[in-house]
Amino acid sequence: MKKTGILLCCGLMATMAASAAEKKKPLIEKVDREVSGQSYGMAGCGLGSIVFGDKPGMVQIFATTTNGTSGNQTFGISTGTLNCDSGSAKETASLFVLTNREVLAKDISRGSGETLQNFSKILGCGDAAMLGGKLQKNYDVIFPKATVAPADVTNAVISIINSDPQLAKSCAKVG
Repeated sequence: MKKTGILLCCGLMATMAASAAEKKKPLIEKVDREVSGQSYGMAGCGLGSIVFGDKPGMVQIFATTTNGTSGNQTFGISTGTLNCDSGSAKETASLFVLTNREVLAKDISRGSGETLQNFSKILGCGDAAMLGGKLQKNYDVIFPKATVAPADVTNAVISIINSDPQLAKSCAKVG
């Protein structure tokens, strides 16, 4: 009996929170849709996006849980399935910058790191170390001020890649 009461109480609170959340659209969700053009919510692509869609609010917790417990988001990203088929490397890179900006900035300032390696893969670069070195030298161009839009960071990186023939050759998805 107590379990039922607790579950009903939690359900009621979740419903109230979801309806309140639907009235306010978070900025990150708005930017996410503008950058990626995808039809999934804040939980990202994966089985959760197929089952729960892009509805805002508490339902995204269930979508995230679905993605996390079944490990399908990684599969979807790798194969381009489950709503994980992004349009271009530039769009994907901008979304990556949006969600990983601080860590990416630190890695670029060092010229290496896991986040920079993943960013390199998104851009299709075969030599992450070469990309890291070049971006490190151009840190002030990429991040000229504390707040830079993800698309501006991505455009600066792509411009730097295209200005170096060897790097441009290494980064197949940038063009």
